[in-house]
Amino acid sequence: QVPLVESGGGLVQAGGSLRLSCAASGRTFSSYGMAWFRQAPGKEREFVAAIRWSVGSTYYADSVKGRFTIPGDGPRNAVYLQMNLLKPVDTAVYYCAADLRASSVLEFPAEYGLWGQGAQVTVVS
Repeated sequence: QVPLVESGGGLVQAGGSLRLSCAASGRTFSSYGMAWFRQAPGKEREFVAAIRWSVGSTYYADSVKGRFTIPGDGPRNAVYLQMNLLKPVDTAVYYCAADLRASSVLEFPAEYGLWGQGAQVTVVS
């Protein structure tokens, strides 16, 4: 059973918006925060955004600052990714992840212990 489940992906025109959702799937766990990563064909998985439950702080990759936001619900281990002003370069499979050990390096995929199956986002011009 996949521990995290994403939803909300799809196809959108450049300049449009999409909202991704991610929630725990029938498994109880405690996390220090959650994050979104994305992976385009032929490229490595890259950090998009993260949220820390304890202080409510959010962090963003430079490429999405000002366009994406990452609201979340800590007690429910749920996180969202609101994507505005989408560009074709944002096309990728988006993955949510849970930090189970209070990592200090938010941008590294290896720091996250639980992952979802991914949601495809396609932005066309």
